[in-house]
Amino acid sequence: MSRRLRLPAGHNTLSQILFDQGFGARRECDGLVLHGLVTVGDQVVDDPDAVFPEDGLALTVEGQPWLTHVRALVMLHKPAGYECSLKPGAWPGVHNLLPVPLRRRGLQPVGRLDQDTTGLLLMTDDGPLLHKLTSPKHHVPKVYEVTCKHPVTQAMCDKLLKGVVLDDDPAPVAAHAAERVLPEGAAPDADTLHLRLTLLQGKYHQVKRMVAAVGNRVEGLHRSQIGRLALPDDLAPGQWRWLDDVALVLP
Repeated sequence: MSRRLRLPAGHNTLSQILFDQGFGARRECDGLVLHGLVTVGDQVVDDPDAVFPEDGLALTVEGQPWLTHVRALVMLHKPAGYECSLKPGAWPGVHNLLPVPLRRRGLQPVGRLDQDTTGLLLMTDDGPLLHKLTSPKHHVPKVYEVTCKHPVTQAMCDKLLKGVVLDDDPAPVAAHAAERVLPEGAAPDADTLHLRLTLLQGKYHQVKRMVAAVGNRVEGLHRSQIGRLALPDDLAPGQWRWLDDVALVLP
């Protein structure tokens, strides 16, 4: 089949689909197909020009199962010791936790977590979605579990809710929600080092700076939720998963 033929909307040649999914250069993708290393469903396909739907196609490439996504959006349980920078320095980048095809596609983190911060991180190659999720105009709430050096008081929570001034902006920055998290069965007035903080902004080191502004210090930081998407209990540190319902993370 000539690749110059007009293809149905939403369809492409198998070789082009493999290329778009990140399985290598065009010649490499041709070779994978020609050598019988690609199955569609349970059928080996050896014609690089065979036409299939681009999205939601169940492939196996060199023994690796793969469901195609024209635009990739994944959730990652970020462990400590990884940078979210596209050009990491002292620490490895979070891209190293993704399979090679997704690395080749150049997925970008949706916002950043410090190298010592763990928890839910989204990554995508969808530019408009990335802008929507990171723009302060859209107010996507993010929930952080904070371990503090000193006991968290209700007065600290009240100040965080009212707003604190950070050193780079004279306008106060307020938390969307702030609550003391007590151990199970503890009395309401018991001491706790655990603060649950919900933010709508995404300023540099914001949680650490806000906690410092009320006289405490962050000793551990974990992001547990973005929008209505909570980090799944069965997603271990370093693991990733496709996110198909984008509505969960949109306001």
